[in-house]
Amino acid sequence: MATNPVNLGSSSIDVASIVKNLVANKRSAPDAKIASDKQANSTQISAVGNFTSSLTSLQSAIKTLTDGTAFTTTKVSVGDSSVFTAAADSTAQPNVYNVVVNQLATSQKTTSSAFTDSKAAIGTGNLTISIGDKSMSLDIADGANSLENVRDIINKSKDNPGVTASIVTGNDGAHLVLTSSVTGKDNAFKVVASGGDGNLSQLNFDPATDQPTVAAKNAEFTIDGLAASSPTNVVTKAIDGVTLTLSKVSAKDNGTPPSGIPTPVTITNDTTAVSGALSSLVTAYNSFISTYQQLTKYDATNQQVGALIGDATVNSIKSQVSTLIGSQFTGNTTGPSSLSDLGVAFQVDGTLKLDTTKLNKALADNPKETQNLLSGDNGIAPKLDKLITGWTSTTGILTQRTNNLNQKTKDLQDQADNLDKQMQDYTDRLTKQYTALDAMMTKLAGTSSYLQQQFDALTANK
Repeated sequence: MATNPVNLGSSSIDVASIVKNLVANKRSAPDAKIASDKQANSTQISAVGNFTSSLTSLQSAIKTLTDGTAFTTTKVSVGDSSVFTAAADSTAQPNVYNVVVNQLATSQKTTSSAFTDSKAAIGTGNLTISIGDKSMSLDIADGANSLENVRDIINKSKDNPGVTASIVTGNDGAHLVLTSSVTGKDNAFKVVASGGDGNLSQLNFDPATDQPTVAAKNAEFTIDGLAASSPTNVVTKAIDGVTLTLSKVSAKDNGTPPSGIPTPVTITNDTTAVSGALSSLVTAYNSFISTYQQLTKYDATNQQVGALIGDATVNSIKSQVSTLIGSQFTGNTTGPSSLSDLGVAFQVDGTLKLDTTKLNKALADNPKETQNLLSGDNGIAPKLDKLITGWTSTTGILTQRTNNLNQKTKDLQDQADNLDKQMQDYTDRLTKQYTALDAMMTKLAGTSSYLQQQFDALTANK
């Protein structure tokens, strides 16, 4: 009896699709929750960060009020800036000084006698050039002893005490010109030649006995009639906190004997620094309020809710800042006692507006009281600075809030990673189970086919 070969066939189970759909269905809900939690947490991190940033910007805006430097800023005016200019630092006190410049500081310059030309040999031996206790000793040898050689040796010496050399050629020949690099009578230099053929002695110069081309001099001037001097034309120690840069000698008057015409230096407090600082406070506060309102708003029309709406911490911080800005200061018995007295007033929308006219009047009428209100030990700016530092420091509530949110970000990622691992294990398990089922059904299909063939064969033989 002939039989047909057995067709093992296949169960036609799509294991991959079945497993994929089952896994997707199982992870759909936890995936959606983790994604939602991540988005909400990210929104919170951004919101707290923006709120914190608006506070630190406010803190930066009041820095010159907090440390009081806004009240120590000065401005200087000079009657005739062609005689000298002036600059003042925070230690300068308001005052007027009358300055007469009698003499500018100069550097010593000497000019040698004439030589045939710059390349002619001028002698051999040793040349010593000294300024005070500093000196350089130069050996001038035959074959390298032209005026040019001597110039280069001086300029290139590592021991040079502060003298530059150049060559000036006139109708009578070439001259070696030596110049001190700094001004002042103590920087006069001396040139001494020795040894060799003796011809280098032509360069000898002693400031005590010889006449220089330009003598080393100190600047000489008077301040309110008090005589003073400086080795340079930049005078830093004559008036506390003031630097004078001298440019020319004062013009003479017609008196007998003639004397210099005084140039006044006027130092005043720069009230624009305070005005600018308060303007910065107003701008930064308004930005803070705008950020707060954006983060805590409820927009019924568009169904939008601020990320920090109802947040007790944020509401408390805003309340404390606004209360302090609008508070009464008890440190002044006279003069301004609140920011509103300085022209800083609240608007209907909760923002601030500065009236500079009112501020300038307060600064003119009550400068000390205004400074006490803003920058005193118990002033508004130091108090606000302390509050903001408390909230934003490494141990502050906003920093801790951010740290907790960042930790939650890590925890959510861990959850996502764990879910991936669980789903991979689930995928592997399902794949194994359905692959086994597929193999069994394939085997059953093969047996069924065999039995059908046998039945058909029996039927055919009847």
